[in-house]
Amino acid sequence: MKELNPEWVRSVLEAANGCPYFQLQSMNILELAPGRSKIRIDVQTKHLQPFGQVHGGVFSSLIDAAGWWAAYTVIEEGLGLTTLEMKLNYLAPVQNGKLIGLGRSIKVGRNIGLAEAGLENEDGRLVAHGTVTVMIVPALKMEGQSTGPSKFI
Repeated sequence: MKELNPEWVRSVLEAANGCPYFQLQSMNILELAPGRSKIRIDVQTKHLQPFGQVHGGVFSSLIDAAGWWAAYTVIEEGLGLTTLEMKLNYLAPVQNGKLIGLGRSIKVGRNIGLAEAGLENEDGRLVAHGTVTVMIVPALKMEGQSTGPSKFI
């Protein structure tokens, strides 16, 4: 696997963590490495459904983002991704604390990729697992991607 440029990683973290949806969810990418991602949400009242548990949509957002970013780290520079399909298994409820999404790219081809993500609570207990199928979209660019640092060293 190619080595990621640390300057590119910093610019991506700044752009992604500042995007409106990540801000809405209070979601932050903590780490990006070739074929890997680590994303966190500190659970807040806004994440809870009426029964006091973290809403399944929050789990889903974290699984999708962790898998997507893991796949994004291995595609060629200048390409974009979109999620085609996601499969999610809820394994345990969460009421508070931190949720950590750990993404791993399984295989990325010319047009389609597959990644997985585990969602852990702050004690390291697996609370959800999912797979994310992505499609490579050449015309889809992240804002500032064409003027930022090179993706690979």
